[in-house]
Amino acid sequence: MTLTLDQAQIIVSAAREEARRLELKPLTYTVVDAGGHIILTVREDGSSPMRPKISHGKAHGAVMMGIGTRAIFERAERQPYFVQAMNGLADGALVPSPGGVLIKDGDDIIGALGITGETPDNDEACALAGVKAAGLTPEPN
Repeated sequence: MTLTLDQAQIIVSAAREEARRLELKPLTYTVVDAGGHIILTVREDGSSPMRPKISHGKAHGAVMMGIGTRAIFERAERQPYFVQAMNGLADGALVPSPGGVLIKDGDDIIGALGITGETPDNDEACALAGVKAAGLTPEPN
């Protein structure tokens, strides 16, 4: 299965609904496909200008390493030089902070969602809600 724009829009819409339910600050969302290509980026009003690059770094890093950014963050604590090297190989497009989750259809990774603008735990909570709303499986670890 290939992640579609329609699915990405459902994912981001549901993640935004969760952010409003939790009364969070303005967020920015990026959905990438399994190859790390951007399908959709949404920057809410009031979200700072660098947020699109951060949300992309979370999504891109997750899909390129095949693990969610919570797992990348935990690995960075144990192996900081390794994660720094991976970020260099990714041309700086790897943000090792929770809020980037893989999007799976069954066992297949079909993309990733990166969210930024709040605490990493809140970013991740919105990502999980968004992916689930599209009938797909989020994987933060």
